[in-house]
Amino acid sequence: MTPDQYCQEKVAQSGSSFYYSFLFLPAERRRAITALYAWCREVDDVVDDTHDAGLAHQQLDWWRAELRRLFDGAPTHPTTQALQPHVASAGLSQAEMAEVLEGMEMDLTQTRYLDEAGLSRYCHCVAGVVGTLSARLFGYTDPQTLVFAEKLGQSLQLVNILRDVGEDARRGRIYLPVNTLQQFQVPASEILKGEHSGRFVALMQYHAGRARALYQEALALLPRQDRRAQRAGLLMGAIYHALLDELEASQFQVLNQRIALTPLRKLWIAWKTWVRNS
Repeated sequence: MTPDQYCQEKVAQSGSSFYYSFLFLPAERRRAITALYAWCREVDDVVDDTHDAGLAHQQLDWWRAELRRLFDGAPTHPTTQALQPHVASAGLSQAEMAEVLEGMEMDLTQTRYLDEAGLSRYCHCVAGVVGTLSARLFGYTDPQTLVFAEKLGQSLQLVNILRDVGEDARRGRIYLPVNTLQQFQVPASEILKGEHSGRFVALMQYHAGRARALYQEALALLPRQDRRAQRAGLLMGAIYHALLDELEASQFQVLNQRIALTPLRKLWIAWKTWVRNS
């Protein structure tokens, strides 16, 4: 199995909406973004699949060393080997990729965020930076496109957090900030016990509004001349915000079930968005 094949399999197995966003890209762009996303999945799995925190820290240290090897031109893992041909041509940043690892490590050391500034920092590391790296791989002419990609990434991460509130609570994590839990009078204990209430719905609607505001800010920032190159990002945004509509329509019944779009609907949204931006 070649490094590119490894990455393709990793991304396809994830069942993520990102997979549908890559389908319409030219082959070279698709290989590059698939390699980046497969790398993100690998480092994310360190946190999600390793129940020993000490071992997870060691594995992240290995990935930091592998990141140095990638930028020295001698990567050893299939995901970094697949990514290596694109590092120089896309202008990928070692510091930005290191921030992604920093965000993963936050999941090992934090199960709560005191305020929205703390949550924004987390979203920046695990998603905003990934958006920026993706924009570099898609190609851009205006630096403002990178700002678009950062805000888009943060918006998508907020949608992820809203979708996964129940699943994360069963792992002992609550990403919604303490200050907003207090503002809407939702005790953490109710979320951990899966207790749905009108107060919980109001809390979720507040954060859904923040996700939508970031999305609109991102779209307004994307320069017209880079819109075609950034179509895959626009596809991701369309799919995630269709999911957000579903979450809201369900009254955010996410504490004891997982709400998701069907693969066919994701493909339909992706195709419509691609055609609209061609």
